[in-house]
Amino acid sequence: MTRNLPPRPATAATVNPSSALHATLGGDYYANPAVFAAEQERIFEATWICAVRTADLALAGQFKKVQVGRESVLLVRGRDGLLRAFLNICRHRGAQLCVEAHGQVRRNLRCPYHAWTYALDGKLVAAPNLGSLTDGDGAPIDRYQFGLVPVALTEWLGYAWVCLSDAPPPFEDVVAEATRTLGDSDAINRYGIGGLDVGRRIVYDVAANWKLIVENFMECYHCSSIHPELVGVLPEFSRGTAAQANVGRGAEFGSEVNGFTVDGSEGFERLPGITDEQDRRYYAITVKPTVFINLVPDHIIFHRMFPVAVDRTVIECDWLYTADLLASGRDISRSVELFHRVNEQDFAACERTQPAMSSRAYRNGGVLVPTEHHIGEFQEWVVSRLGE
Repeated sequence: MTRNLPPRPATAATVNPSSALHATLGGDYYANPAVFAAEQERIFEATWICAVRTADLALAGQFKKVQVGRESVLLVRGRDGLLRAFLNICRHRGAQLCVEAHGQVRRNLRCPYHAWTYALDGKLVAAPNLGSLTDGDGAPIDRYQFGLVPVALTEWLGYAWVCLSDAPPPFEDVVAEATRTLGDSDAINRYGIGGLDVGRRIVYDVAANWKLIVENFMECYHCSSIHPELVGVLPEFSRGTAAQANVGRGAEFGSEVNGFTVDGSEGFERLPGITDEQDRRYYAITVKPTVFINLVPDHIIFHRMFPVAVDRTVIECDWLYTADLLASGRDISRSVELFHRVNEQDFAACERTQPAMSSRAYRNGGVLVPTEHHIGEFQEWVVSRLGE
C-alpha cells in the first residue's frame, strides 16, 4: 500500500557533523493522519502488542476487547484454561462479535446480529437454519475453517502479547532488545513480574501522539524541570541523563531516601528474587512500540499504550506488588502517588507539545541535545518501519 509520507528527516551528519545537536523527526510525523494510518498498518499490526494482564482473564469465558491498529482483537479464556486471541469479527456477515469492552460468557460467543455461535476456542458450533452445516456437496463443513480468525498470542511478564502479522517476528528478539539496557538478559526475571498482582490501575487519556509519549519516557533532560518528586528520590536525574542510557546501572536512590515513594519515605520489603545490586535502584525499559516498564526494589510500574488517533493515546498503568503485601492491607498510596504524579507531569508536557507539531516552526523538526541522542535510534526505527 502506497501512502504519501513526509520526507525522511535529516540525519545528524547532514545537519552538522560536528554539532552536538541532532535532528529530530519533522512535525508531520506527529500530526499527519496519513502517517498515523501507515503506523497502524506497518507498526501496530506488524509487531507484538501488549494487550492485557492475563490475571484479568483468569476464569473460563472471560473476555476483553482490545484495539490493535485498525483491528478489534478479542482475547478470551477457554474452558481448557488456555488464553486465545481472535479477530472480533463474525465470519457470517462481519458484525463485531463482542461490543462490550470486557465481560464473561457462560459457554459460547454468540453474534448479536444473526446468532452465529462460536466455542471459546473459536470453533463455529451453531448457525440458525443451516441444519447440519454442510457444504455444497452435502459434506460437513470444517467448523474451524469457518470459525473465528485466530491471532498470534504469547505470554510474558504476566501479560498477553498479540501480533496480527501472518509471520510474527520472533518474540525472543523483542525480549532481547527490550532488556538490553539492563545489561543482563536475566535481570528482569528476578523481579518475578508475572507472579505479582495489580495493586492499582489508572487509565490516562492523553491528547498527544504516541511517539511524543515514548520519546518523553526515554529521556530525562526534562526531569529537573517538571519532576521535583522524582528527582528528590533519584537525584542524579537532575543531570538530565536517563536511566535507559546507563546500561546495566539504572539510577541510584538518594542517600537520604528510604523508598520509592512520593516523599522518599520507607517503602516495602524488596521483591524476593532481586539481587543486592538491584536494590535501591530504578531501572526503566521500553518495549517498542507501546510498553514502558519501571523496575524498583519493591514494586513494578507497567505502562501499556493504545494509540487511538494521531493526536490521542490511551495509557493503562499498572502498579504491581506481591500478593502477600496486598493481602496485608498495607497502604500503597505513597508508593502509587510518586509515579502517578510523574505520569501527570509527563502527559501534560506531551499535550503542550502536540499543537506545535502542526506549526510551520516545527515543519522540519527540532533538535536532540547529547543526553537525548538515544531518542534518535527510536525515530530511525519508526522511519525504517514506515519506509519511503
